[in-house]
Amino acid sequence: MAKGDIDTYQQDGQWKNRPEGNERATSRHDTKAEAEAAGREMAAERGAEHVIKKQDGTIGEKNTYPRSRDPREIPG
Repeated sequence: MAKGDIDTYQQDGQWKNRPEGNERATSRHDTKAEAEAAGREMAAERGAEHVIKKQDGTIGEKNTYPRSRDPREIPG
């Protein structure tokens, strides 16, 4: 992850968001959907990538904000 990118993950029964470089999560949520929404907002504010992990810790989704920063040349 690049500096400032947001990582959404599950730990200790809670879904958390942590900016890259931080040791601790900056937000904690009861559901993945709540954590994703908060992480999306944090990434958009920072102009960063949002990495959403599955319950098993593997990467499930990546979103770049703003979209113009996305290095991939594919639509959607």
